[in-house]
Amino acid sequence: MATEEELRAELEKLKAENEALKARTSKGVSLKVSEKGGVSVYGLGRFPVTLYKEQWTKLLDMAEDIRRFIQENESKLKAKE
Repeated sequence: MATEEELRAELEKLKAENEALKARTSKGVSLKVSEKGGVSVYGLGRFPVTLYKEQWTKLLDMAEDIRRFIQENESKLKAKE
């Protein structure tokens, strides 16, 4: 049987995990493994964005290029409100 101190420690751990999960989902964006083994990002638009891990890696490696492109083309781009 667990001691009161162990139970309190477990409760604090669970509270911290719960807060972390709330913070992640409060953004409205979540990740899931698709039926075909891809990574699906939900919450960006009406449909999930699903790519295989190699595609995500390639896209993530381009992050600075994408940011620069957006900045350079700011006047032509629309923002969803």
